[in-house]
Amino acid sequence: MIFQLGSALLDACVLAQLSRGDTYGYVLTQNVKEIVNISESTLYPVLRRLQKDNCLRTYDQPFQGRNRRYYAITEEGKRKLDFYLNEWSVYKSKLDNILYGNDDNNILKEDETIEE
Repeated sequence: MIFQLGSALLDACVLAQLSRGDTYGYVLTQNVKEIVNISESTLYPVLRRLQKDNCLRTYDQPFQGRNRRYYAITEEGKRKLDFYLNEWSVYKSKLDNILYGNDDNNILKEDETIEE
């Protein structure tokens, strides 16, 4: 994807993934990578910051003789995600108006193509 992903949107993506269930860092990275090119070295500082802000908590669970660190969203994290989702809705609406115009007739439907 050619568009930059800012820290707030990255936080929202991480919190949204964790709102679907607890997971560990590698799986979380792979899920977020489906949206944007991100490395584990980029994601872990985000996770530490969200943990520091009480938006997520961690716990360890044994897996094949080793401990795996799992991340879980907290109530504060859920509130923050709701805030991000509301902000995203407003932002997306404004961006759609700029990109497509205010007239619904200017917006291509899924099955329409541009004729030259």
